[in-house]
Amino acid sequence: MMRLGPRSLTAAALIILLLPRSLEECGHITLSDTIVRLGDPVTASCVISQNCSHLDPETEILWKLESDLQPGGRQQRLPDGTWESTITLPHLNHTQALLSCYISWSNSLQIVDQAELQAGYPPYTPHNLSCLMNLTINSLICQWEPGPEPHLPTNFTLKSFKSCGDCQIRKEPIPDCVPEAGQSHCSIPRKHLLLYQRMGVWVQAENALGTSLSQQLCIEPMDLVKLEPPILGALSPSPEMALAPPGCLRLHWKPRKNSMFIDQKCQLRYQPRLAAGDWALVTSLPSSTLHHELCGLLPATTYVLQMRCVRWPLPGHWSDWSPILELNSTERAPRVRLDTKWQQRQLDPWTVEVQLFWKPLPLEEDSGRIQGYLVSWRPSVQAGAVLNLCNTTELSCAFHLPADTWEVVLVAYNMGGTSQPTSVVFMESKGPPLTRLHTMAQDPHSLWVGWEVPSPQPRSYVIEWGLGPPSPSGSNKTWKIEHNGSISGTLLQEGIRPFELYEITVTPIYQDTMGSSQNIYAYSQEKDPPLAPELHLRHVGKTWAQVDWVPKAPELGRSPITHYTLFWTNMWNQSFYAILNASSWSFVLHSLEPASLYHVHLMATSRAGATNNTGLTLMTLALDESELYILLGLFGFLLLLISLCGVAWLCSRPSRKNHLWPSIPDPAHSSLSAWVPTIMAEDTFQLPNIRDPGMPPIAKITVLEEEEKKPGPWESSDSSGTCGLPTLVQAYVLQGGSKEASTQPQPQSCTNDQVLYGQVLGSPTSLGSEHYLRCNSTQPLLGGLTPSPKSYENLWFQTSPLGAPLSPSPSQEDDCVFGPLLDFPLLQGLRIQGVEGMGGF
Repeated sequence: MMRLGPRSLTAAALIILLLPRSLEECGHITLSDTIVRLGDPVTASCVISQNCSHLDPETEILWKLESDLQPGGRQQRLPDGTWESTITLPHLNHTQALLSCYISWSNSLQIVDQAELQAGYPPYTPHNLSCLMNLTINSLICQWEPGPEPHLPTNFTLKSFKSCGDCQIRKEPIPDCVPEAGQSHCSIPRKHLLLYQRMGVWVQAENALGTSLSQQLCIEPMDLVKLEPPILGALSPSPEMALAPPGCLRLHWKPRKNSMFIDQKCQLRYQPRLAAGDWALVTSLPSSTLHHELCGLLPATTYVLQMRCVRWPLPGHWSDWSPILELNSTERAPRVRLDTKWQQRQLDPWTVEVQLFWKPLPLEEDSGRIQGYLVSWRPSVQAGAVLNLCNTTELSCAFHLPADTWEVVLVAYNMGGTSQPTSVVFMESKGPPLTRLHTMAQDPHSLWVGWEVPSPQPRSYVIEWGLGPPSPSGSNKTWKIEHNGSISGTLLQEGIRPFELYEITVTPIYQDTMGSSQNIYAYSQEKDPPLAPELHLRHVGKTWAQVDWVPKAPELGRSPITHYTLFWTNMWNQSFYAILNASSWSFVLHSLEPASLYHVHLMATSRAGATNNTGLTLMTLALDESELYILLGLFGFLLLLISLCGVAWLCSRPSRKNHLWPSIPDPAHSSLSAWVPTIMAEDTFQLPNIRDPGMPPIAKITVLEEEEKKPGPWESSDSSGTCGLPTLVQAYVLQGGSKEASTQPQPQSCTNDQVLYGQVLGSPTSLGSEHYLRCNSTQPLLGGLTPSPKSYENLWFQTSPLGAPLSPSPSQEDDCVFGPLLDFPLLQGLRIQGVEGMGGF
């Protein structure tokens, strides 16, 4: 079996242990190469010995690379009876893999042997080889870059030898230096070196696929020396040395012990401690002086400094940077202006107590650090003697002075000196005060205070502000001085908070005196009003309700109420509102529904906002029983009035009345005119009038009598009760435009077996004369009546028993001719203006 690598050793051992005893010595794998270049082919063979007699004679041998089945195995039986399978992997792309040989046994694949394959690259040539002589550990340290990963275990060895000249001749070998695993540097101890003798150095890299050598260096150890960093410190002042100018600092250094006798030069770098910029570099500091003064720095600023050195003028390597040193640059005298204000209190006739306040204002961007303040007084009786009243770091000081003292001197100082002295003159308040002092809030964190410039114009103004009552007087007061006497206002921003009452005091300062102070109170932002007043129900009715409230007293810090808004909502979520002025305390709600529930609430509004109260729920009164009866009576009366008006309207318009109930006359007791509906003037149907000259008039209407017939078997011989027609043909002529009727005898124009009882002739003036004869009609007459005719039938066509027509009496003639004739459709169509228009009918 082939040697297994560390990665698969445990797995392979476990697999072998699990093999059946009969398969342990069955076969083995032989490899062409166990380590190849990545991507190169590998050939392997698996031989199954004769000890496996229990196996099938035609057993198939299979291959697996890791867990992947590999095709392409060539299997053959050797002359000695063993079976051999050979496979070639064309490209091995695994840096480390297990190749396994399997056989079929008991219906499963059983592993016979395993071999480990490794692939990688020959070692790359090491490059960037460099060496230095470290005097701290007294060894020659060389380092290199190994190059890309070859994926195979690679050993590096630092080789060297002693030589001379250009290292062409090897005099004496130096023991190899083997670095620790994974490292790319190695140290040659001092005992194997001659510091001032030439030596050759190179690196050898070796693995299973080959060996590579780096470029050889020819060096002299002392030329590669790397010094230790120097010890850097601040230069202590001495009486012989003058003070450093402002913005300068002084430092010194000393070399380490093992490099003390080596000539060298140094570099210094520095930067402000709080800055994150680049380092400033000072080069070529000679080691002979060992001290240096660095100027051009920011005064009173902390700087960090580091130094390194190199062998000079001979070759060498720079040392590491020294540990950081922090130094403060020298200060300049403060360049500030001191604004002052004071308060005096008479203790006795000879002594006053003075409380002096000041505020430093920088005159330039870099005004210097202020270490403290000094207040001094020069008594007039002691020329040249100065008494220090206060030496403090605070911005105020209290001291006692004689009552006749009018001036003290204030200065700011630091290590660099003192500022310009500020003379504080205690003046009396004899000048005119300010007038029309007023304030206005700019935003919640600022207040504008203004005034009218007095005459004469002040030199400056002292403005002081702080919390007003109920805060204690004089607590946390802020102040400033406006040196421009012509201004009429200033903006206060320091310490201003919303919802706080501030007391502002302005004092004018004149040339030799000061004016009296003027006060004013103001808010930068006021609070919202408190809860709106509670509503109370005063009175309630059926359609109205009265509510009132008690306005709350004004509070400090709260904006006064500008108006009220009263809202009420009914049960149907219909909302109503009314806007009331701030002085209102009551309101009457009108137009409410009886027996209804309302929710009412009050909103108080100010310039700062609005708040609501908890609200009030009320219910209006219900209507009384008597009122309900009155309402129902009024409703009934209104309904009755509407009904009467509708009936009157229908009766006044017959055309609309007939649509509802048409008038039907009694046929037994009415004439033709009674059957025709009365036409109102506005509803008259425009039919052609017989008197209209624009229409062709009817020239003549001829009524013919039926010829005498023999009575039928059903006719009664008694004709006394009937009316007969005259034998002669009576013609009734209606002339156009004439209302009189004329009768003329007309010859009979129809045959005997026809009933010709009417003829209408056209007008002689018409373009064409047309005749209309009833005998031309196919409509049957009354000849086919039943044996018992009714009294309203055409009895005048009935004959007597003898066959002769009977002449009706005058009264019968009126009833039988004119009445029934009007029922004829022809005559009814010709009747336009009633019976009266028929002329003689």
